[in-house]
Amino acid sequence: MSFLRAEWRKLIMINYEVNPGVLKPYLPLGTDLDFFEGKCYVSVVGFMFLNTRLLGVRVPFHVNFEEVNLRFYVKKEKEGEIKRGVVFIKEIVPKAAITFVANTIYNENYQTLEMKHLWNLKKNKMNITYKWKINNEWNSIEVEALNNLEKIEKKSEIEFIAEHYWGYSKNNNKTTEYEVKHPKWEFYPVINHKIDVNFLETYNKDFLFLRNQKPTSVFLLEGSEVSVENKVKF
Repeated sequence: MSFLRAEWRKLIMINYEVNPGVLKPYLPLGTDLDFFEGKCYVSVVGFMFLNTRLLGVRVPFHVNFEEVNLRFYVKKEKEGEIKRGVVFIKEIVPKAAITFVANTIYNENYQTLEMKHLWNLKKNKMNITYKWKINNEWNSIEVEALNNLEKIEKKSEIEFIAEHYWGYSKNNNKTTEYEVKHPKWEFYPVINHKIDVNFLETYNKDFLFLRNQKPTSVFLLEGSEVSVENKVKF
């Protein structure tokens, strides 16, 4: 049985090219940074968890909720197989129980904060917003997109950002690995975006430079049902 099943919907992905040296202290043992056309990325990602089940059970008041995370991209090669995955620098959710389970079992870096979202869906366009409150200050990411789903092209930047099926986290001298299963996603063309994030307060001084950096790209993915499988350590 999968550890977790849910729908991940309306994923905003704001992507920045960064110096690889910034990420090396966060790199789990046994993984390498993954690059797209020689570029190293971090992404701010916001989305909704919907219909969440933990070991097949819907936990009251923990079924639908927001998440915003900061992540980067890695790969792990073993016996000729390359697993492409992500490492989360921080994941923000509004539910303390989710934070406890993720940090305890999967060695992730969750934080519980007040959050809210807005989905304004119209026939031709949509506005999607995710907000979180830290030190009495609201932060937000927002996109305006055409309400027209398109398929992801192979070997494109959006495929590199969206199509990672493994998660890795540091656990002292060990690494936690888990598989994330979902079908190939589709995206909505983004026409405008707004970023209002205190990177120092939300993350730390290592990522303060993002405050003055324009993103390389901004995507809005529809998402799908996903499953998070049980962890292994190495």
